[in-house]
Parts: sequence; C-alpha cells; structure tokens
Amino acid sequence: MLGRGPISAEPRINDRIRVSEVRLVGPNGEQVGIVPVQDALRLAQEADLDLVEVAPTARPPVAKLMDYGKYKYESAVKARESRKNQANTIIKEIKLRPKIDPHDYETKKGHVERFLKSGDKVKVTIMFRGREQSRPELGFRLLRQLAEDVQELGQVESQPKQDGRNMVMVIGPHKRRSDHKAEARAAGGKGSRQQRHEGAGQGN
Repeated sequence: MLGRGPISAEPRINDRIRVSEVRLVGPNGEQVGIVPVQDALRLAQEADLDLVEVAPTARPPVAKLMDYGKYKYESAVKARESRKNQANTIIKEIKLRPKIDPHDYETKKGHVERFLKSGDKVKVTIMFRGREQSRPELGFRLLRQLAEDVQELGQVESQPKQDGRNMVMVIGPHKRRSDHKAEARAAGGKGSRQQRHEGAGQGN
C-alpha cells in the first residue's frame, strides 16, 4: 500500500482544477454563474488573472477570478499581523480577598491601573476561603467596585463568574497595546524636542 503524501493546503488554480464546470465568481465578487471550466480559464487568461478554486466541496465547485500572487501576499500579511496582535496581548492577574483591607485594595487597584495603562488585560480573581464561599455577593460587589474605579482606563470584557472557589473577571484596556506604545514614543519625542528648545533658549 502506497503511503500518501502530505495534503496540500493550497487551493487548486488554473489547469490544476480538474472538473468539467465551476460556479464562477468575478474579480469584484460578482456572480457569473455556472460555466464550463475551459470558458472560465479563457476568461481568466483574457483578464490576466488566475482561476482559483475557493470552495472545492461545493457542487459544482466555486472558482474565482483573482490575482493569486497578490492574494497570497495579502493573506500572509494578515496572518502575520494577527499573530503579532495575539503575541502582544498579555493578561496580568491580580488576586483579592472578598474582605480586603482598604489600603490593600488601593494598592491592588493601582496595579490594575498600571497594567491597563500599559495596554495589558487584567484577570481579577477573588479568592474565597471557608465560609466566605457562601457569600458570593461579596465578590460581586468588590469586582463591580473595581470595574467602576478603573472605568476611565478599561472596560469589563468578561463578567464576574464563579470558578470553583474563586470568582473571576477580566478587564481590558480601552486602547490596544500598540496604541499605548505609539503614544509613549510620541510623548518621549515631544519631551526631548521641548527640552532641546528650552536648552537653546537658555544658551542665548
């Protein structure tokens, strides 16, 4: 028995499309209709485009006229951007007790604010012990207070929910991490320009 080679994730294009007819879609998304594959290939050649099978399991398969090289390049750029955005999303965690001391609360809130300003998401975990588990409203109240206290910097992305002995809520920043970095760079450049200007004024 012959071993099978790796299954290609690439769609079939042009002469590799081995069916008698396709449901043809034009380069701008317009529906051309069901046409013989040879006619579709001729149209692609006349338009200096490729015939790309975009839905091979449809009956008949759907094929689209497009610049396949350009399509592959744009797809690769989008995939790279998506991976970069995922890598830039960092989730920090802050743990609280339901009956937290006011001073400790302010300290923890300060950490949350700092994380949100940096563009990071924050997972806030309320840890219940013993009889505290019968008072989930204490956790809800504390999480709601925290969300209100930091609402200028972020919003609740995952509402409070019970997770075993804990209660968890996720707060996300209003701005993406990349936006915070750009602002920080801009502020740094502005500050240095201002210092240079002031230094020049003092030299006169």
